[in-house]
Amino acid sequence: MPSASPTRRTAALALAALAGLTGLSATAFAPAARAADAWPAKPIRLVVPYPPGGSSDIIARSISQQISQALKQPVIVDNKPGANGNLGAELVARAQPDGYTWLLCDLGALAISPSVYTKLSFDPSKDLRGATMLAYSPHMLVVHPSVKASNLQELVALSQTSDLNFAVTATGSAPHLAGVELARLTGAKWVYVPYKGGVQSVQDTVAGQTQVLMNGMLATYPQVQAGKLKLLGISKATRMPLIADVPTLAEQGAKGFASGTWQGVVLPAKTPDAIVQRVNQALTEAIRSPDVRSRLSGQGAEVVTMTPAETNQFFAAERARWHQVVQAAQIRLD
Repeated sequence: MPSASPTRRTAALALAALAGLTGLSATAFAPAARAADAWPAKPIRLVVPYPPGGSSDIIARSISQQISQALKQPVIVDNKPGANGNLGAELVARAQPDGYTWLLCDLGALAISPSVYTKLSFDPSKDLRGATMLAYSPHMLVVHPSVKASNLQELVALSQTSDLNFAVTATGSAPHLAGVELARLTGAKWVYVPYKGGVQSVQDTVAGQTQVLMNGMLATYPQVQAGKLKLLGISKATRMPLIADVPTLAEQGAKGFASGTWQGVVLPAKTPDAIVQRVNQALTEAIRSPDVRSRLSGQGAEVVTMTPAETNQFFAAERARWHQVVQAAQIRLD
């Protein structure tokens, strides 16, 4: 029998190699596929990197029961505050990428950290991946009722002749940089007083120890409703139907100014795509449920969901946006 031609031998070798690679690929991906099929098989740890009572914590506790019912597993909300949310974020970034450890936080604050901290022990853009956005709550500019200002212009004028302490939820946080940017746009002058979380900053402003505060509406509006804080404006591009009589800060002279607290969920970077998609589905269904949506909207939070890819794109845009503000303000922390 004549031997096979070189062309046929080459084709046969190529087919054999391809078959080997295909088998190897299937073997390599089999554990990940099996893990995704079996997920979830144990409780979910939902890390909130801030103290209880803030915007992220409120949302986490609002949706934990719905997620638990959807996934047929307990969801444990675990507050791990510290370093403007970075301690809890690092915990999740270093966690096993098996879908059992999630981070629910202000993604704006997380996007700011690489620009602010010189010794950040993890890289949010490389060590974490988006699951979905959940909600947006505009920042409210509020003052203690004793402050003799009823709008932004009066506050700016007062700040130029009186000492005003501006409560900062954490140095380098989104509300802090919002205050820095607002001062740059309007000429306001105040002394920044840093705290370890939004709850304490709100409490001290209510007590009059600080006079000015910018913070997420979800955690701040109840104090306004109770008459314990005076609302001067919101940091949204357009007015909110819930408080339609309150002008935006842009309307009051801070041209183009908008900021807010964006809550979302991220996972360890190497979490399998199949699990990320299931996390996205569970979170989307939970945050869109009528009772959760109604509860949050009544406190000034707008439900905003995204695909994992859209969440990553938003995260990148926030990093670029706030990097410019951090550079202009020359804020750097170890």
